[in-house]
Amino acid sequence: MKLKLVQKNNPEGLVSKTGSLIPPSAIREFFDIVYSTPDCISLGVGEPDFTTPWRISDSGIFAIKDGNTHYTPNRGIPELRDLIARYVSENYTVAYDPDRELIVTMGVSQGLDLALRSIINPGDEVILFEPCFVSYSANVSILHGNPVIIPTFFKEKFKIDISRLKQSITEKTKAIILNYPTNPTGATIDKDTLEKIADLALQNNLIVVSDEIYSAFTYDESHFSIASIPEMKCRTIYLNGFSKSHAMTGWRLGWVAGPDFLVDIMLKIHQYTALCASSIAQYAAVEAIRKGGKDVLQMKSEYLKRRNFITSRFNEIGLSCLVPQGAFYVFPDISRSGLSSRDFALQLLKKEKVAVVPGTAFGNAGENHIRCSYATSMDNIRESTARIERFVKSL
Repeated sequence: MKLKLVQKNNPEGLVSKTGSLIPPSAIREFFDIVYSTPDCISLGVGEPDFTTPWRISDSGIFAIKDGNTHYTPNRGIPELRDLIARYVSENYTVAYDPDRELIVTMGVSQGLDLALRSIINPGDEVILFEPCFVSYSANVSILHGNPVIIPTFFKEKFKIDISRLKQSITEKTKAIILNYPTNPTGATIDKDTLEKIADLALQNNLIVVSDEIYSAFTYDESHFSIASIPEMKCRTIYLNGFSKSHAMTGWRLGWVAGPDFLVDIMLKIHQYTALCASSIAQYAAVEAIRKGGKDVLQMKSEYLKRRNFITSRFNEIGLSCLVPQGAFYVFPDISRSGLSSRDFALQLLKKEKVAVVPGTAFGNAGENHIRCSYATSMDNIRESTARIERFVKSL
């Protein structure tokens, strides 16, 4: 039997049309260049520079030694679910039933995927606020939904304009995705705005998908979850995890919570696509919740020092920079350079060996900005901002 030869660059009929149309992550595309640049200082990595606290890592090691290396219940081990439910209740005043309304997932990324799969039908519209994390729009498109983009702006401190949101809601709108504190801007959201969004969700029969992975790093005010607003728990899919707060990015562990009628759907998808999260990571996370609070506060204190320094330095350099209220990113305005975000990042990398992420990686609303992570050492921040200042002066 002869096999039909297919050109590698044009495999007609063999690949998913949806998959072929999804653009690659602009962050990863850019950092393919970074990795080949020796002696580069990176302000681009969106993860803590701290290693996982030893007591958490030891718990994972002991789980292996004790033979806890088997499948767990699909929802996650009961002890961890109980602790997560208690943690959310105590910190964000939302009560979830750990046996009916919560699933332990392989990071918030899988939680987001489960959430969107459970609600999106082809043609449904999902509202996003840009600049935003790169996967939101792509995940909606993969499921044949339509992302509806509402831009936020530097001059408005990247706050949501409720009138723009109201005008964007149609008969096809199914959900709104929120991410606060926000990657990449570090913006937070106030209770009044969340209550207005909740009113619109209730009036228009919408689901809110709330990604609160950076909630532990809210600096000047307490974090407030939309799920805690009366009547919104049954309309909110709540996402959180251990990657950022406990420096556990590589452990790939998070959770998704929500009303049981949606969690039941998510659980079925989870059973068929993943079965369960890593047993070893789950036992480590038990220790993270039980005794990791002090570690989180120490990291937060260090991030706060770095935030204040890097924000001040960018403003001194002449690149206007808002003080982020959460997460560990700054999003300075580089428009005075005369360069596009991408050109600025590429030239900075080539001339000064400093890696930043072009703002357009987070949508068109990110043009004229770069994202810089201060989840790196103070020495790196000092040296990199000195190089950025030299680069800006050379333009």
